[in-house]
Amino acid sequence: MTTTPLRWGIMGTGGIAAAFAEDLKLTDSGVVAAVGSRTAGSAAAFADRFGIETRHSSYEALANDPDIDVVYVATPHPMHHGNARLALEVGKAVLVEKPFTMNAEEARDLVALARERGLFLMEAMWTRFLPHIRHVRELLPQLGDVVTVTADHGQWFAEDPAFRLFAPELGGGALLDLGIYPVSFASMVLGTPERVVSTAAPAFTGVDAQTSMLFGYAGGAQAVLSCTLRAISPTTATIVGTDARIEIEGPFYAPASFTLIPREGDRSRFEYVDEGRGLRHQADEVALRLAAGELESPHMPLDETVSIMGTMDEVVAATRT
Repeated sequence: MTTTPLRWGIMGTGGIAAAFAEDLKLTDSGVVAAVGSRTAGSAAAFADRFGIETRHSSYEALANDPDIDVVYVATPHPMHHGNARLALEVGKAVLVEKPFTMNAEEARDLVALARERGLFLMEAMWTRFLPHIRHVRELLPQLGDVVTVTADHGQWFAEDPAFRLFAPELGGGALLDLGIYPVSFASMVLGTPERVVSTAAPAFTGVDAQTSMLFGYAGGAQAVLSCTLRAISPTTATIVGTDARIEIEGPFYAPASFTLIPREGDRSRFEYVDEGRGLRHQADEVALRLAAGELESPHMPLDETVSIMGTMDEVVAATRT
């Protein structure tokens, strides 16, 4: 880690920004040094809530603040590309909330800019850095050949056209907000699919209320994934191999326990209890990589982020055919 805590600038004042600010208090790797919003009132309210001294009434002012080391982009989905670009163009390291962008084209643009400028960039898929997921990845060789990956993410939301998940102009819909977790999980285990089949049902505003996906991979492996805004699903995940399987309890994308079940022999259960929401681990990862002079994380590499956004594009296209 760095000897001096990273000075974070939070771009946006919504729920995920608040969760990140709260979790950052649980680590020594960084502190929130400034917050930026589109309005002075929103920035001031957030800053007062979390004891942040510096508040900016524009994203431009936050990005240009010389007293921050890294920008955390926590604005609505359609703004991720522009806001991240704003920070990269002034030389800041950037952590971009997931989904990284609205599509693969925007993702490729950000990655190209970061690499051109020699700047750190990472998707804030915080699940990748949780202790139980790190352990799961270590156990993958024990599973033999992976045959099937399953994962779901379903939550219930009251039908409110102004709520961001139902608002098309805010990048609403189940896939971008909830489905990104199962899709990223499948990518972590199996990589980029060769075939994508999907179906979706619309909400009353036209965004997808529910999307189900089937991915096919070289060698015959498959991923069966789903997301919905209409009901609370188990939010579990499984990785099934020829020698053993792993069952992750729900919600799999947050701190969770899991069981390793071999084809023969006794099962082993691994319990994980984490302080906070679990977002602090990605902050520690950013600090670790910056201290080492690295420009991306091997646990959430940029090429994979681009690949995931490409898969999301294919899912959307497949639902329209």
